[in-house]
Amino acid sequence: MRDTVEPSILQAKPYIPGKPIEDVKRELGLKRVIKLASNENPFAPSPKVLKAIRTAALGVNRYPDGGCYSLRKKLAQRLKVDPGQLIFGNGSDELIIFAARVFLKEGDEVIIAKPSFLIYQMAAKIEGAVVREVPLVNFRYDLEAMKRMVNSKTRIVFLGNPDNPAGTYLTQKQVAQFLEGLPSRVLVFIDEAYYEYVTAKDYADSIGLIKKYSNLVVSRTFSKMYGLAGLRIGYGVGRPEVIDLLNRVREPFNVNSIAQAAAIACLDDQGYYKKLAKIFETERKRLYRSLDVLAVRYEPSCTNFIQIDVGPQAGKVARELLKLGVIVRDMTVWGLRSHIRVTIGTAQENQIFIKALKKVTKSQSHKVTN
Repeated sequence: MRDTVEPSILQAKPYIPGKPIEDVKRELGLKRVIKLASNENPFAPSPKVLKAIRTAALGVNRYPDGGCYSLRKKLAQRLKVDPGQLIFGNGSDELIIFAARVFLKEGDEVIIAKPSFLIYQMAAKIEGAVVREVPLVNFRYDLEAMKRMVNSKTRIVFLGNPDNPAGTYLTQKQVAQFLEGLPSRVLVFIDEAYYEYVTAKDYADSIGLIKKYSNLVVSRTFSKMYGLAGLRIGYGVGRPEVIDLLNRVREPFNVNSIAQAAAIACLDDQGYYKKLAKIFETERKRLYRSLDVLAVRYEPSCTNFIQIDVGPQAGKVARELLKLGVIVRDMTVWGLRSHIRVTIGTAQENQIFIKALKKVTKSQSHKVTN
């Protein structure tokens, strides 16, 4: 069968997610395992959201609302956009795939940062596009270099804001300057999956920029701060004519009814999630202090994860942490061979991680010394 498949499919490498907790328990015979690898929210959704999920579950014998009418109306009011400017997906990942499917053909070019979220590259390559990478500078986007790379073949530029895995963000001034003078045929797709974690006052108002730039699409998700990763729901915002094109490749009923009900309840319970945001801010600072005590370098983050420099054997450190029941992300696949990425967990989980990291790094240091 392989000889009947497009080469771009054969060249695509499947996305490898963080290992599930139950798999690690079973494989290593551990009773306690914490997962700090996939940037998930360690807290359950709000009680109002859980109630909405239980109610919606009673109607799963029916197909969901393919147009997400109620969610569309509420979100449009919150974002102050026209309902026709919204598209919903099975996670914001699906919206990235929609953009690639609509705007790319074989031989087109896509510009991304290196490293950046792996789905950008995967989606582009499956469509036969050429991916051109611009290295981060001190773990920040080099927007000037990315803009210089734009040519007649460029069709999409993907920007993560904040970026995964760097954890850094783009300012209003930086994004506006990047968009200014860019050919309108080049789609700029800004992925704001970690939007709710950012507290910086100069963080870009990307949705506001859509009024001026017709080639801009912004995506967000309910998977991170809102804790709906298991339900898979995200949304995109753009000009109606661009959203219409994306909708043409969207499958019917791509967002399930429980996810829609849960997302509406999330929007109705902002107080709960503002409290969570403060908890994450507190825990992030606590992790910084603990890492400082261990003399372990890290990249300051405005998200719910931290990129940590553990030396040239990051893969080994990640494996040793796994043996201690702590799942972190080995960044080798991103080309960062000295880094691991750690999701900010509960206070207890963070303490367990720091204790395990101290044990592993002490062991590694002892081996090097001797």
